[in-house]
Amino acid sequence: MIYLVTMKKDDLPKKLAVFPLSNFIIFPKTAVPLNIFEPRYIEMINDSMKSNKLVGMIQPKTFKDKTHEIPQLHEIGCMGKIISFKETEDSRYLIELKGLIRFKIINEIQSNKKYRECEIDFKDYYEDLENKKEDLKFSDLELIFKDLKSLFEKRGFIINWRALEKQSLDETINALAMASPFTLEEKQVLLEAKNLNIRKAKIAEILTTYSFDQYNNTTIQ
Repeated sequence: MIYLVTMKKDDLPKKLAVFPLSNFIIFPKTAVPLNIFEPRYIEMINDSMKSNKLVGMIQPKTFKDKTHEIPQLHEIGCMGKIISFKETEDSRYLIELKGLIRFKIINEIQSNKKYRECEIDFKDYYEDLENKKEDLKFSDLELIFKDLKSLFEKRGFIINWRALEKQSLDETINALAMASPFTLEEKQVLLEAKNLNIRKAKIAEILTTYSFDQYNNTTIQ
């Protein structure tokens, strides 16, 4: 089952079920598949499907010790809407989540639910909801991602730059930031970047710290 994505500023929720998932980040205007099998997150998806189909993706913080039974969360995450849903024969859920807008956690809500909920605020990220189409040129993409393109292609990545031309600039940058072989800490920095220009600059900063030999062979369609 596939659902349309519509969201206006006035429709944004004040609280949100959050899915703390390590090694995973979703950006606005990107879509990702998820395989849901843990009982608490099955419950979360059930509740979401009965209401607004919204889920907050956020990274838990990592610690060098095991004194934190319930992991603390990063302050900034991204809210997504379930745009496709399928239940498997073994009771798993296969969903696709479309990133809509980033949020900041105000505080965590105490409840009897198995999953975590938070009071959230979107005021710093309303621009994520805009759908303006930039005049994107192939030469602009090559310039912005020259070093990233070299890294990807040297290590076996295949990037369809012509196909990326058809997307808006923010869609392109967010998709490549999410698919890039950066660390999750670096991707968190990119997620928290206030706007597109800052995100472009952060990508450039991160690239200067890397050598080509740090990447595994991967293909991006």
